[in-house]
Amino acid sequence: MELSNIRPAAGSNDTKFRRGRGHASGNGKTAGFGHKGQKARSGRPRAGFEGGQMPLYRRLPKRGFKNYNKKNIVTVDVTKLEKFENGAVVDIQALLDAGIISDVYDGVKVIGNGELTKKLTVKVDAFSAGAKEKIESVGGTAEIAE
Repeated sequence: MELSNIRPAAGSNDTKFRRGRGHASGNGKTAGFGHKGQKARSGRPRAGFEGGQMPLYRRLPKRGFKNYNKKNIVTVDVTKLEKFENGAVVDIQALLDAGIISDVYDGVKVIGNGELTKKLTVKVDAFSAGAKEKIESVGGTAEIAE
């Protein structure tokens, strides 16, 4: 380690500096704007302006579709419900506490992947037909939560 090798920690030094504060500052006089021209004046064009030419963001084709009405529904496999004890009431809060789901966006749906051997009362927003059948076939109940 030598003095010539020392560098400030990443992100610690601010890259902003005071412009137009004399030659000694290293960025005096024209303050980094060069000499004359549109980009040296006040009221310069906005970022992305190409002098009247059709800008790049309008020349490129639009791609895809964004559905603003889409619902983010968290799915839970029937197999994951094996984590609970026989006869337990499984609701959204119980699923969160058990770590089966990490967050609820627009709802929770139980789907029929896997097998279930325990009698549970499951209260969530939605069930697939297979999941409802598997829960009820072992004597449990599948209820829609309000």
